[in-house]
Amino acid sequence: MKIVTQVKLMPEAGQAAALSATLRTVNKAACWVSGVAFERGVPREYELRKHTYAELKARGLGAQAAQHVIKKTRDAYPTLKANIRAGNLGKPGSKRRVKAESKPITFRPEAAQPYDDRCLSWQYDVRTVSIWTTAGRLKNVRFACSPDALKMLREHRKGGSDLIERDGVFYLIAVCDAPEAEQYEPSGFIGVDLGITNIATTSTGYRAAGRGLNRHRKRQLDLRKKLQAKGTKSAKRLLKKRSRKEARHTANVNHIVSKTIVTTAERTGSGIALEDLTGIRSRVRLRKDQRTALHSWSFLQLGQYIEYKAKRAGVPLVYVDPAYTSRQRSECGHIDRRNRQSQATFACRSCGALMHADDNASHNIGRKGETVWTAGRESRAPATP
Repeated sequence: MKIVTQVKLMPEAGQAAALSATLRTVNKAACWVSGVAFERGVPREYELRKHTYAELKARGLGAQAAQHVIKKTRDAYPTLKANIRAGNLGKPGSKRRVKAESKPITFRPEAAQPYDDRCLSWQYDVRTVSIWTTAGRLKNVRFACSPDALKMLREHRKGGSDLIERDGVFYLIAVCDAPEAEQYEPSGFIGVDLGITNIATTSTGYRAAGRGLNRHRKRQLDLRKKLQAKGTKSAKRLLKKRSRKEARHTANVNHIVSKTIVTTAERTGSGIALEDLTGIRSRVRLRKDQRTALHSWSFLQLGQYIEYKAKRAGVPLVYVDPAYTSRQRSECGHIDRRNRQSQATFACRSCGALMHADDNASHNIGRKGETVWTAGRESRAPATP
């Protein structure tokens, strides 16, 4: 399984200037390559290389750096087409979609630049890297990371790494290929109901309340509005300083919740059942004042964290259809829209059971998980003679 590990570079002043200049040079070159690709109808990578490689070398890029610039530029166009097909840039004829289709892709000056083992080497014992720049090879560039991240890099790093710059700080994002643990046969499935009011509710009784996270988001939103309305230089500096603060806090909360769920499943020998919520934002219709909460909902990130942690622990995980999980009584099976009295209350119209709506939904998801697992696993019945 692929795991991304991030380390922070701690270059000296001269090294930092060389890294910054390198990123700006390669991304400026990538914008030029993108213009050539757009004019020629986005040719295949080999053909694009014939039109651009010599010029990239003349601009001071090394052989491997030039190859990576061409490849990352060419790979950006299939990504754009995939986003268009998925409707992420609006409907055909929309202003945003027309704008994206009518001009070449551009790259930010500090956008990521791929490196392979020919232009980047790691010295784990002394925690330094040797990296190519337009000013020459930089040696003994220090990096910092946690002991677990260092162990992951030392044992499982495989493939390339990306150099990026965020607010003047440089990071290397390395790809590690860690082995997956062997899955066990689950004794049952823990259903996980994802939501906004409650981040996650499981059929084992665990509930991660979203009150604290939602209040944090509200505070950040209000502060951003005030600073943007202020518009002074100091307000802009503070906005930049606080950028991604909400995203970091949300990721930390999701890591804690996902670890709790996977640890419980591993301890009890159970599997995990998650709802397949693909496209839910386009299906749900909400009032204007509720849309911010919906689009801030990080269910995809939480699901990804649960998935990769489950793979590392050997915990079986399945995705189920979320249809009627909030309207069906988990015991008697009665489905009625009126069963869901409110966000928190579920009252069955058939058997009269009264319970928390998220608890009921999690039991439905767990039951569906067992059905999906049973239908998908290999038959152990003896072959017919």
